[in-house]
Amino acid sequence: MFHKLFQSKIVLTVLVSVCFIFQSYSQTKKLKRPKSRVGISSVDTFVQESFDLYEKVYKYDGYAQAGTPLDDEDIDVLEEALAEMTNLSDSAPDIISDLDGVGILKQGKATLQINKAKKALTYSIKTAKALLLGDKTKPEEDDKKTQETASNQKDEKDTTSDSDKKATDDTNIEAPKNISDDLEIYSKFDFVAGDELLFFEDFANDFIGDFPSRWNTNGSGEVVKINKVEGKWLQLKSGYNIHLIPDIIELPEDYTIEFDVLAEGLDNKTSSTGRLSVILSDNNKFNRGIEHYIEVSIPFGQYAAFDFRVKNFFNKDEGDINSAIKGDIRKEVLNQPHVSISVTKKRFRLWVNEIKHIDIPRLIEVENVLDHLKFQITNFKDGKEHIFISNLKVAKGGVDLRRKLLSEGKISTNGILFNSGSANIKPQSYGIIRQISQVLLQDESIKLMIVGHTDADGNDDTNLKLSKSRSEAVKEALINVYKIDGSRLVSEGKGESEPIADNTSPEGKAQNRRVEFIKQ
Repeated sequence: MFHKLFQSKIVLTVLVSVCFIFQSYSQTKKLKRPKSRVGISSVDTFVQESFDLYEKVYKYDGYAQAGTPLDDEDIDVLEEALAEMTNLSDSAPDIISDLDGVGILKQGKATLQINKAKKALTYSIKTAKALLLGDKTKPEEDDKKTQETASNQKDEKDTTSDSDKKATDDTNIEAPKNISDDLEIYSKFDFVAGDELLFFEDFANDFIGDFPSRWNTNGSGEVVKINKVEGKWLQLKSGYNIHLIPDIIELPEDYTIEFDVLAEGLDNKTSSTGRLSVILSDNNKFNRGIEHYIEVSIPFGQYAAFDFRVKNFFNKDEGDINSAIKGDIRKEVLNQPHVSISVTKKRFRLWVNEIKHIDIPRLIEVENVLDHLKFQITNFKDGKEHIFISNLKVAKGGVDLRRKLLSEGKISTNGILFNSGSANIKPQSYGIIRQISQVLLQDESIKLMIVGHTDADGNDDTNLKLSKSRSEAVKEALINVYKIDGSRLVSEGKGESEPIADNTSPEGKAQNRRVEFIKQ
C-alpha cells in the first residue's frame, strides 16, 4: 500500500514537472485568421497582411521553442518581417478612419477583425524582437498580458481630410504635367544636382528584353519600352533579398543621385509593404552591407498614407536612426515621379518631385565608407504590379555654382534638364536656376549670356534650333519665376558644335547636353 502510494506521488510529481516545462516553453495559442472578408478593401488588405506576417513569425517562434537554431537566412527574413510589421501597425489608425460612413453591421465586423489583426501584430512584433535578440523563451503570461493590452487599446481616429483618406485606384501611367502650368511652385525648390557627372543610365545602348549591360543582380530584370512614356526603362524584380546594382565603382564625399520612377498596376489593394529601397552600401555584393550601410524605402501602398522608412547601420551594429517619416505620396508614385537625393558628408536629403521629405544631418555616421548604390523592391504582386526606373544620374557635388559664377565669371552645368527633343524644362532643374537668380538678385549690375548646347543625336540644324529654344526657356524661367529683369539676360544656342565629351557614350552625351552662364 505504501509502495503504491509512493509510486503515485512520483508519477504526480513527474506530470506536474512536465506540465510546468511545457507551459514555460510553449507558444501562445495560435490566433485564427478570420474566415470571411469584410468587403472594405483597406480593412481586408490590412487583416490579410497582418496574419500573413503573424503566421511567418509564429512558425519561427515554434522553431525556437523546439530548440531549433535560426540560421542567417531565418534572421534576415525576421528582420524584414519586423520592418513590414512596424509599417503595418503604424497604418492602423488610417484603416480605422475608413470605417466612417459604413453601415453599423459592417463597421462592427470590421472593427472586430481590425482588433484581431492588431493583436496578431502586437504578438508578432514582440516575438520577432525577442527572437532577433536571442530571447527564445517567453513565458505565456507575458504574451497574454500583451494581447490583453492590445485588445483594450482605444481605437484612434485620424484627422486627415476626406481627400487624403480616399485611396486612388488610378492605374494609368500619366506623363508629368507641363512645367508652364504652375511655375510658381518651383521657386523654392532647393535641390541642386552635382556638377561632375559620374554615371548616367537611360538604357539607350541596351536591347529590349535584356538585363542592362552596366548593372548586376542576383535576381532578374529587363529593359522595356512602354507606350505613352518616352525612353527605355529597367523593370525591377520584386523578391526576397534581391538587389539591382549599377556599376558605380566609388561614390565621393559629396554627390547627388537622381532617377525617374514609373509604377503600373497599383490600386487600393497594393500592399502597405510594397516599397522601393535605395541603399548606400560598403560593398557591391547582394546584401545591404557588411559593416556599413543606410537604407531609405519609398512607400507605394495605395489604401492609406504610409511612411518613408530610414535606417542606418555602421560598424556592424544598428545605428542611431531607424525612423518612420510621414509623407503621403500616393498620387505622386502613380504619375512618374522624379526622385532626387543629395549626400553632403554626413547629411542626407531626399525629394520626391519638388517636395523634400527627408533631411537628416547625421544619417551617415562614418564618412567615406559608402561607395556603392543598390536598389531593391519588395512585396509587389508578380504579374500585376510593376516598378520601373530610368534616367539614373549620379554626379559629384560640392561646388557652389553661385560662388563659381561670381569668381570665375562663367559656369557650365548639365543639371538643367529638358524633355526629350523639346525646350520644356524638367521640374528638378529649378534648384540650379534658383541659384543663378540669387546671384543676379545679389548684384543688380550683373548681366548674363545663357548658352544652350546639345549632344550629336539628330541633324545639325535641328540641334541648333533646339539649343536656342532651350537657352530661351531658361531665360524665361529667370524672368517669370524669379522676377529677373529681362534686359539683363541674352540667350544663344550652339547646338552640337562645341562638344566637351564623347558623343558615343551615355555619360558623354549627358555632359554635352549643357547650359552655360557667362557674365557680360
